[in-house]
Amino acid sequence: MELFLIRHPEPAVPEGICYGRSDIGLAGDAGTEAARLRGMLPAGIPVYTSPLLRCRSVAEQLSPAPAVDARLVEMHFGEWEMRRWDEIEKAAFDAWVADILNFAPPGGESAAAMLSRSLAFLDELRAGEAPAAAVVTHGGVLRVLFAHWLEVPPRRWPRLTIEFGAVSKVVLGRKDLRVEYLNRK
Repeated sequence: MELFLIRHPEPAVPEGICYGRSDIGLAGDAGTEAARLRGMLPAGIPVYTSPLLRCRSVAEQLSPAPAVDARLVEMHFGEWEMRRWDEIEKAAFDAWVADILNFAPPGGESAAAMLSRSLAFLDELRAGEAPAAAVVTHGGVLRVLFAHWLEVPPRRWPRLTIEFGAVSKVVLGRKDLRVEYLNRK
């Protein structure tokens, strides 16, 4: 199965803010972004999207009826949502950095939980009959998926850059995968 993995374009949020699952829109125009992305996708491809506005607004421009799936939402940062990163309690932030896979911010979820739900979505998608699909989702979701697929240790995850508005293509086989490209614009 060919997967075209799309990170939403830049959101309308000030730099330095932890926004995770907060439902915020885009800094730019969804139609303009979708027109650019459409040229990078096969015609008629099924589109799946996170329910959050910054993804859904683009997906709705790519397809008349994108499939919305809550398993594609960004990590829930709980009490850290919409706070400046530099205002988060240092001990809690350091605990997260020390165990980025398993630590959950207060009232939030761990990256392991996000990975589990993302993989469950992909397993279900792969079990279907579509030879290809486009998935509009978030940087955190894509980062944990690529880290999992490429066996990148959690301490190195921050080095995996998934750019806003970029498309990455992965071919999933029954027992293997091939990354065809990453961050294409």
